[in-house]
Amino acid sequence: MTIFTPALLMLTMSVACLAGLLAGLLGIGGGVILVPLFLWLFKLAGMPTEFVVHSAFATSLCIIVPTAVSSTFGHRKRGNVAWRQVFYLATGGAVGAVIGSSLAAQLQADVLHSAFGAMQILVGLKLIFFHPRLPPEDRRAPNPAALGLVGLAGGAFSSFFGVGGGVIAVPLMLMVLRLPIHLAVGNSSALIVVSAFFGTLSYMLHGLDVVTDFPFSLGYVNLLIAAIVAPLTMIFARLGVRLASGISQDKMVKIFALLLILVGVKLFFHL
Repeated sequence: MTIFTPALLMLTMSVACLAGLLAGLLGIGGGVILVPLFLWLFKLAGMPTEFVVHSAFATSLCIIVPTAVSSTFGHRKRGNVAWRQVFYLATGGAVGAVIGSSLAAQLQADVLHSAFGAMQILVGLKLIFFHPRLPPEDRRAPNPAALGLVGLAGGAFSSFFGVGGGVIAVPLMLMVLRLPIHLAVGNSSALIVVSAFFGTLSYMLHGLDVVTDFPFSLGYVNLLIAAIVAPLTMIFARLGVRLASGISQDKMVKIFALLLILVGVKLFFHL
């Protein structure tokens, strides 16, 4: 596999470190970085074109599971995970993950490719320009039904695009559930564990009869790439959690948003 030339391996590992750092720092799961990387790597490795997008989404989700576990334990130590709330979030997230991945598995690769690019652009623009006036924090426990619906939305988004889902779940927890920001990020990390896990299983099952001759693939998930990248994202996710409570994120978010927009334009127009 040409994917394992020294230069490509070093680049893959560097991007994996960045994805893990952002996962812990911003609660986004890292998929918005990993998916573009895998779209490029799998194509370069000679994977059939019609499988590249689905495999990029599925492998990203597989890596996000241990990364999100690492982020969650980091946030738990700081008291930023409410397990009762996570139960209802995760229940909705599991259902949403199966719905999102099943829908994505039925769509053509070109459609998913453009949809992911559009999503990157919209998320980047949102991070730069959309600064809603958040309602006051509510210290009362959120309604279980509201928690489940937020989890459903985050899980469906996560699995459909192969990303963590925090870009949807965190704003919803702030604006709908009215949680404090650190609790929203911590709960989002825990939700991502469940939604990414069920999304990964769904992509594996949908791809069992499709991706049969590409090395190290189980359904749409490439296990070898997941095994190489996941340890790095886990380590750097913990570092991101440590940094999250000690730095101002405004400038970093804007730089990250611009990167998302540039990558999104490239993907949307297949440049």
